[in-house]
Amino acid sequence: MKMRVIGTLVIGLSSTLLLTGCFFEGEQSIEKMDAPQDVDYIDQNGEEAEMNAGETAEDTSEEASEEATGTTSRQLYLLDANGMVVPQTLELPNISSKEVATQSLQYLVKGGPVTELLPNGFEAVLPAGTEILGLNLKDGTMIVDVSKEFADYAPKDEQKILQAMTYTLTQFDSVERIKLWINGHEQEVMPVNGTPISSGVSRADGINVYASDDADPVDSKAVTLYYPAQNDNQEFYYVPVTTHLNTSNDQSYESIVKALVEGPAFDLPLLSAFNDEAELKGTSLEDGVLTLSFNEALLSNQEKQSVSKHVMKSLVMTMTEQADVEAVEVQVDGVDQVYSEEGSPYAEPVTRNDIIGADSL
Repeated sequence: MKMRVIGTLVIGLSSTLLLTGCFFEGEQSIEKMDAPQDVDYIDQNGEEAEMNAGETAEDTSEEASEEATGTTSRQLYLLDANGMVVPQTLELPNISSKEVATQSLQYLVKGGPVTELLPNGFEAVLPAGTEILGLNLKDGTMIVDVSKEFADYAPKDEQKILQAMTYTLTQFDSVERIKLWINGHEQEVMPVNGTPISSGVSRADGINVYASDDADPVDSKAVTLYYPAQNDNQEFYYVPVTTHLNTSNDQSYESIVKALVEGPAFDLPLLSAFNDEAELKGTSLEDGVLTLSFNEALLSNQEKQSVSKHVMKSLVMTMTEQADVEAVEVQVDGVDQVYSEEGSPYAEPVTRNDIIGADSL
């Protein structure tokens, strides 16, 4: 498979406006705010449970204590060498209490416990010394209370900090958006560059936001595309980029896949996972499964009828960002069964969980 670098347009993230627009572990409520009467929590295994407001996250069972050894894979949003906000899966220590959301944010702090775990070329995003004072989840909104050290960042990093926090927490089904408090005080705007945040921040606001000169401001749609990139050790990871694409509702899947095949239209070291001649022939959606039909040029090895893992990851990570898509099935003209590069058949539709393992994304 040929990986190709494409770049034509760059627009600074710090000057970009926000685009239009499961898994919360029981956290200590913020003392200075009204606690909700009932709060939904999710334990370390991702199972929902209900905890009344009078109970605390420190109530642990014998079973929970036994689980507090070893590590668990967690997805964190960090900065790569190019200053892009990128998901990485790291092994974090198991904790006996239900404070995994707090733990995830603590591992976003520069100079914090994530330091020894950082992949090559990556760094944490929250200012050094930031403390997570409390989390409170109500009706899908996670209120995050941080210490005053949080405000010690450069203006150019404001969007990156918002995006890393938002995507780290909203990857969990219980959390739809976040709101920010500093030392117990609600924030209407970000403390350095004044980004409005009074209504909260969600994934609809985008990540690594880049404008497109070709997009019609009325008929375009904001989408998040995942492109491969490489670090200095030639290790691959996947960078989400939010941009606008010209598309109609009945052709949105086609437009998104076409953008992936063509490669990133940005002056950044991002790659296209697809062969030049790859072409989407058709799409269909049924019961959450999006079927994508391609010509034979999609294959990385025609004799083995295999599809590159980079193609599958780009497709699945991108398409499952769409609300109606839970899994992706790839078909190739004239091929009864497609395989992974390791020789395993893609006999079932591929979900996001299938392609995100303990290794980096």
